[in-house]
Amino acid sequence: MAETPRIEIGLNAAIVAIDEGNPSILRASNQSAPALDALPYGRFDPLAHRTMEEGLRSLAEEQTGLRPGYVEQLYTFGDRGRAPIAGDESPHVVSVGYLALTRKTEDPQSSQAQWRNWYDYFPWEDWRHGRPALLDDAIIPALKRWAQTHDGNPATHSLDPVSRVRIAFGLDDANWEDDLVLDRYELLYSAGLISEAIADGRISETAITPPPGHAMVHDHRRILATAIARLRGKLKYRPVIFELMPDTFTLFNLQRTVESIFGRSVHKQNFRRLVENAQLVEPTGAHQQATGGRPAALFRFRSEILKERPAPGLKVGRG
Repeated sequence: MAETPRIEIGLNAAIVAIDEGNPSILRASNQSAPALDALPYGRFDPLAHRTMEEGLRSLAEEQTGLRPGYVEQLYTFGDRGRAPIAGDESPHVVSVGYLALTRKTEDPQSSQAQWRNWYDYFPWEDWRHGRPALLDDAIIPALKRWAQTHDGNPATHSLDPVSRVRIAFGLDDANWEDDLVLDRYELLYSAGLISEAIADGRISETAITPPPGHAMVHDHRRILATAIARLRGKLKYRPVIFELMPDTFTLFNLQRTVESIFGRSVHKQNFRRLVENAQLVEPTGAHQQATGGRPAALFRFRSEILKERPAPGLKVGRG
């Protein structure tokens, strides 16, 4: 009788909060690679967990002491080479990735989990202070060299490498699109520009020294790229930004939070007009005392908007 294939289901969580004005993820320690960050991870137990989301929430709370609010399944990552180990005969682990949002009211209770700015892993995505020099100094030239020498694989990509680079990185007549985070990461991986390509045995050294962004174990940075892309896209048609905000806030703090997620500045007056027209918030009547300036009005999320229209999001323009 043939041996029954062994498969286990794992749960990965990209838990996001705003920490000191930056979008941050909860990183966990990893015994197999202590020098690398990891997303909180655990095995799905069908006897203990009624659903995978319930299992994810339980595992996140056990490992970090935090209970996520908004949770959304991202993708199922099932390639055998997700965590390449020579001679590996362990069960094939299929990992289900999740995006989870929470408010940072306190630090994680576990010493094995800390918040880290997600732009530490994706520095090319942070345009809040202008176009990152890293793009023109290193990434774009290296990608162009790679694209010119590779024909691509029509079985996996309908576009040639030159076109993929142009569209993903907003070159020539293309615009930089906020939610192409995963496309950009995949191109950097394919071109051998990041550390994960070495860990997976694709190359012996990266074409950029040092390779951009802080590496993560296995394919955790790919899962995080998927989570960032999903959140950026979600903000345009769902009010999930308020899962990251305190109960009351100023419009300035709301704008800074939106800018931190998208990784770019937005025009102050246009943003306020957008928020007012969208009717996403309502004044509380209270004010926040500001040092050296007039008190700022406090607002709260107007939850009634969820009953009034199907897609109440923030389609913000550039600053």
